[in-house]
Amino acid sequence: MPARILTPTDAPLVRRLLDCDPVGNVFVASRVDAGVLNPAVPGQLYGWPSEQPTALLHLGANLVPVAEHLDAISAFVEVVGRRRTCQSIVGPSWLALALWEALGQRWGRGYSQAREVRRRQPMMATATGPQIAADPRVQRITMTDFESYYAASVAMYIEEVGVDPGSGPQSSYRNYCRWLVLEGRAFGIVADGRVIFKSDIGAASGGVAQVQGVWLEPGLRGQGASIPAMAAVTEYVLSEYRVACLYVNDFNTAAIRSYARVGFEQVGELATVLF
Repeated sequence: MPARILTPTDAPLVRRLLDCDPVGNVFVASRVDAGVLNPAVPGQLYGWPSEQPTALLHLGANLVPVAEHLDAISAFVEVVGRRRTCQSIVGPSWLALALWEALGQRWGRGYSQAREVRRRQPMMATATGPQIAADPRVQRITMTDFESYYAASVAMYIEEVGVDPGSGPQSSYRNYCRWLVLEGRAFGIVADGRVIFKSDIGAASGGVAQVQGVWLEPGLRGQGASIPAMAAVTEYVLSEYRVACLYVNDFNTAAIRSYARVGFEQVGELATVLF
């Protein structure tokens, strides 16, 4: 049974499916908010089965499945196709890894030869205020400090993803960072005109906001500075959203401990395949 592209008429059904796990599905929900069901908006959202979808697949720079079982995998593999256009596959570990393996078996090296596979990434969330005192120096980043914030964002991206996102004046990553600042989604500590800590709200929908891009200047690490800074970011987020969430690599035990100190608890497990 094939999958089909979903349209604005499918919005009520899509919302019902995403509302089953508003934290785990916040990225796809944010893309629906951005109009992905409209053909004029970049990206596509597929549903399976075609008559009354019970599984979803976001197809864009990120390939993100939403399902409660693996029955839709073969149909999603076909709509994704031989030519890989996504930069990553992200989703619940059991689902994202199954999709990746099926894509490799069907279409070959374009999918099977991933640059990196992060099989276990705890998804953590909190709906209560931080359990420790927040760093009062954390503030919303403004365009006055954009260049330093952008430099910190590039450093974070290289550390986290392993590639340079591009630093040209018209790079898409620079434009994205500018959007975060203008939307009030970027937070940080500015000391002597330099951003020494940063974090952002990435995907957000309804009452859920996903924190991303956490970075602390290397020379300040290991001194406990990130914990009160993250507590302040969490306060900002929870002043506007019901739930703050994030996901982190399982090998980053220091970060996991820090988030737990702030009050985050594991609520799921994701996987990311990077191409």
